[in-house]
This record gives sequence, structure tokens and C-alpha cells, in this order.
Amino acid sequence: MTDFSDGPSRPSNLDRRNFLELGAGVAGAMALSGVPASASTPNSLRARSGAPPIGPGPDELFAAPPIERVRMGFVGVGLQGGSHVRNFLKIDGVEIKAICDINAQRVAEVQDWVTDAGQPKPTGYFRSERDFERLVQEEELDLVFTATPWRWHVPVCIAAMEAGKHAATEVPAALTIEECWQLVEAAERLQKHCVMMENVNYGRTELMVLNMVRQEMFGELLHAECGYLHDLRAIKFLNANEGLWRREHSKTRNGNLYPTHGLGPVAQYMDINRGDQFDYLISMSSNSRGLQEYAREHFRPGTRQRSEEFALGDINTSLIKTSFGRTIIVSHDTNLPRPYSRRNMIQGTRGLFSGYPNRLHIEGRTQAHSWDDPADYVSEFDHPLWTAEGENARGAGHGGMDYIEDYRLIKCLRDGIPTDMNVYDAAALSVVSPLSEMSVANGGAPISFPDFTRGQWRNYPQLEIVGA
Repeated sequence: MTDFSDGPSRPSNLDRRNFLELGAGVAGAMALSGVPASASTPNSLRARSGAPPIGPGPDELFAAPPIERVRMGFVGVGLQGGSHVRNFLKIDGVEIKAICDINAQRVAEVQDWVTDAGQPKPTGYFRSERDFERLVQEEELDLVFTATPWRWHVPVCIAAMEAGKHAATEVPAALTIEECWQLVEAAERLQKHCVMMENVNYGRTELMVLNMVRQEMFGELLHAECGYLHDLRAIKFLNANEGLWRREHSKTRNGNLYPTHGLGPVAQYMDINRGDQFDYLISMSSNSRGLQEYAREHFRPGTRQRSEEFALGDINTSLIKTSFGRTIIVSHDTNLPRPYSRRNMIQGTRGLFSGYPNRLHIEGRTQAHSWDDPADYVSEFDHPLWTAEGENARGAGHGGMDYIEDYRLIKCLRDGIPTDMNVYDAAALSVVSPLSEMSVANGGAPISFPDFTRGQWRNYPQLEIVGA
């Protein structure tokens, strides 16, 4: 790990309650004074206070006793949740015991997948949106996995942990600062894993780049650029699947609403929560035009869609500064026509990797002022997880990264070792959204990150380059 002992000291950060009060107070003061937050007032939303009332963070990363056979319950088995069920049915040491979804027909369909795979029929839960509460109380499970709409992630995870189960959730793990602290507090108090399933952390390219970072191919890391750049207009207006709920967030929220796909790998490259930490961010959004224009072009006059109003700026740009001086640009762009990208750029003193299209430059290996093809580096730097499990991942969701992600979670639980992404990572990545909303609302003012580890980020070990 890079030695950061000469870096700047880390000021104490905001606890949950003071942070919320500060945000409301400053926003109100600015509104009354008519003075926007700006670079001329860099500390306006960066007041510091003591550690949260839950006390110091644990000295070591949490590891539960090994589980020989992981008994699982699923909450939400739509497109992504169903894809995960398919993956777990292929992984040794997994028994799927319960399926919960508000769509009874889908529950029955997924139950058939499980029995077709040779396992007993899992119990179905489909009475209401809160039937997961009955599931966690009635079923003997080790792990509850949720792939529901965003607003249900925290309620499901909390219910699972309160009932003595580990929890895993699709992204984002939480929507508010308060929810992030709820997950941290519950995981520590109940001694349960709470894992955010960020699949991009397990992409073959991303893990190869992580392997290269660990071997210091790029030198000292200084800067990254990433994001979620995906034309979701058709999906947001679809009368099914994510269209039933995702557009609603665009109506009332203005910020970086979906940061984790781009930011997850960057956080791993930079050892966030394991040697460095997100310090503060500033965030700005463009005007909101894309969804309105799409509705005018695709729906008749007088329809509900034509009259909807949207708060979400079409392009949000958030800039994060880490405690040791690194910078990260995180973009959110889902309402305009464009090809898909996560950007995935990491730059250091000896070179850089830049995604979409993938290319890299390493001083001493690459011809000056030119790019190399990353494919030429795979034989030397391919991550051991992909070398061992790549064939099993073939055909799985998102180019196989979903399978590698699911495989690795079960491996950690069966071996009784800390999970690759823990509750502090889930909180730190997810909190970017509410912090960005606060910054946008206050004219791009700097917003300090809560320290969910309460200082232990300095001591937690670097994520290992593990094999299968």
C-alpha cells in the first residue's frame, strides 16, 4: 500500500444529526440572504464535529463464522434480481429457500427455476410490498438479497439484519445520509454483513486495472474520471420494470443519482476506506431538457407524460477531493441521446488507463504520445478471479461480471472472511447522491463526507488481489 503518513491530517467529520441540521441551516440562511454558496465561501458546508454517537469504528473488518451452505432468500426477482437467482443456482454451496416479489406470477416462475436446478421448492412471498418482513421472520436463512426499487433497499436490509440474517443489496444501498448511518449502525450492532452488490467492481477490465494499480504500473494515483452515462429515456417512460418507479426520482431530485457503477472501481483503485477517504465534494447540474423533449416527441398532447415536470438536470458533474489530495470527477447523464459509458479513467505519475474506448498509456512501455490496446496486457495482468472463473461467468449478466460478483460473495461467506465491499463502502458510495443534491441546491457549495468508519479508514487493510 502507498505510504500516506506524510499526508495532511484528517479533520473530524460530521455526525449524522449535526450534518442534517447543518445542511438545512445553511440552505435556509443562504435563501434568506440571497447569497449563493460558491468558491468564495469554501467552508460554508464543511463545519466539523465529533464522532457519531455510536462510538469508534471497529478495529478490524468484520468477518462472520464460516457458513458451509448459504441459505438464501430473495426480495425482488425482476430483471436484475432474476439474473442473480440464475447465477446463484450455478454456485456451489448455495440453497435458495425463499422468493419474495409483489408479482405472484413471477414468484412462481422463479420457484420453477429453483426446482428445475434440483433444489427443493422455495417458499413464495407475494402478499404485499412488505411481505419481506414475514420472510425474514419465518425463514431460516443466512443471507437475504434484495433487488427491489431503490426506496426498499434499506428497509429490507435492516429487517434482514434485525432477524439475524446477513444482507446484500443492489445499488444504491441507500438514498439519504440518515439511511446510510442506519445501515452502518445496524451492521455493527447486530454483527452482520451488509454488502452493496456493485457488479462493475468485478468487470474483467476493472479487475485487470486494479491488478495493474497494485503493481504500481501507473505510479502514484492522482486523479480519476468516472460516471454513469446511459440513455435511459425509453426505460424511464416504460410502463413496466424500472419505468414504474425510476422516473419518479427524476421529478423531485437534482444531483448525481446513480454514482456507484463508475465510482466503485475507482474507490478500489484508490483504496477508499482502506488508506484514503472521500473528504468533500462539489456538484453542479445542467438544465433539465431531455425527458421533457422525449415526452413531447413520443406522447400525444393531453397525456400525463406530456405534463410532467422534472427537477433532475440532464448532466450532473460532481468533483470529489480525497483526504490525501486526489481528485475524482463523477458524471451522471441519463436523459440525453448518447452511447453507454462509465468512463473509467485512472491517472497516475507513470501513466493512465482510460475507458470507453479502452486504452492505456504507461511511461516506458507505450510509445510517446500514443495509446496501447489493453488486450495486449491481459496475459500479464488478468485478475486471478477471471482467470479461474471466466468460463463459468460466460453468458451471465453484464458480460459475466454479475456472476463473478455473486461467486465472490458466497466464497467470502463460506470461508468466513471479510467481504470485498462492506457496509462502510456501501455507505460511502451511496452517500454521494444526497451530498450532491445538497451541493446543487446550495450553488455548488463544498459538502463534507461523513466518516462512516470514524477514523478507521487509516488502518483497514488494502483489498487483496484474490484468487478463486
